[in-house]
Amino acid sequence: MTSIDTAGAVGEAPAAAPAGKIMLVGIGPGSVEHMTQRARAAIAEADVVVGYVTYIKLVADLLKGKEVVRKGMTEELDRAVHALEAARAGKKVALISSGDAGVYGMAGPTYEVLFQAGWTPDDPVQLEIIPGASALNACAALVGAPLTHDFCAISLSDLLTPWPVIARRLDAVAYADFVVALYNPKSGRRTRQIVEAQRLFLRHRRPDTPVAVVKSAYRRRQHIEFTTLDKMAECDIGMLSTVLIGNSATFISHGLMVTPRGYANKYDVEQGFETREGEKAGRSLSTGLLGWLETLQAQQAQGHTVADLARLHRLPVEYIAATLAEPVEEAPAGESVAESEG
Repeated sequence: MTSIDTAGAVGEAPAAAPAGKIMLVGIGPGSVEHMTQRARAAIAEADVVVGYVTYIKLVADLLKGKEVVRKGMTEELDRAVHALEAARAGKKVALISSGDAGVYGMAGPTYEVLFQAGWTPDDPVQLEIIPGASALNACAALVGAPLTHDFCAISLSDLLTPWPVIARRLDAVAYADFVVALYNPKSGRRTRQIVEAQRLFLRHRRPDTPVAVVKSAYRRRQHIEFTTLDKMAECDIGMLSTVLIGNSATFISHGLMVTPRGYANKYDVEQGFETREGEKAGRSLSTGLLGWLETLQAQQAQGHTVADLARLHRLPVEYIAATLAEPVEEAPAGESVAESEG
């Protein structure tokens, strides 16, 4: 195929500019041995590497011959814009995050910038997210097994999130007995947030609730401190720290923080893990949903009001009322439920 160029000569049509690519790379906690093979390969194949100054230092051995763009702590959107501009120019860009790019990392800001610029998944510029071990995973591995049961993560940074929103989340998860990982717990300017988090947790948790403070997990200045909820705010906590707060069952033994999965509710662990009376292996607990619904109906039949039951079970009145209004369906005979393992 031929075309007329701007000089009026007849020649080959100019080749379209090659499409670039943005690779959102989670580099894990920071040590080379904890980076995935794909993360290392992505950085190796990149023409441009963009990231926060500290994260760039963590992958310094992989940057030879590459264009390196170092950005500051609050320049997340600038990083994403620079990555898009470079990709539009046909370059492969590794936009790096510590931990996982989708956990308080660069994935969200990058999508915001891309959508604002009119990008869609059909765009010539490709996007790949490369997962990595988050700070939550890294810190948990160092202190034992604190995340074996339900947990959540909350950032104490109020740079972009109003404090009342953060406070409501803290209060809700403290009440609900989650194991909680606090990200961005404290900085040079933000010193009171961790104190307020402690205040909210002490409304619902015992003062001796186990807490682990992990600083610079798997990095050169790694430091681990075990403490309790009532002393948590006195620890050496900074922006490189993650705070793990246990639930009502979490314990510390032999320098390890462990949250039981709940096997003791069904099995007698002191009698060779025999099934407790009234329980069946592979079936929901007798106090699981169906058993609880039967108990709830029996309690109502005994004269308890919906308001009484809501207070007793620490659940919303509206939920109790709606649950009682719906008939209880029995599980099919022989049904077994497989437990998930993260």
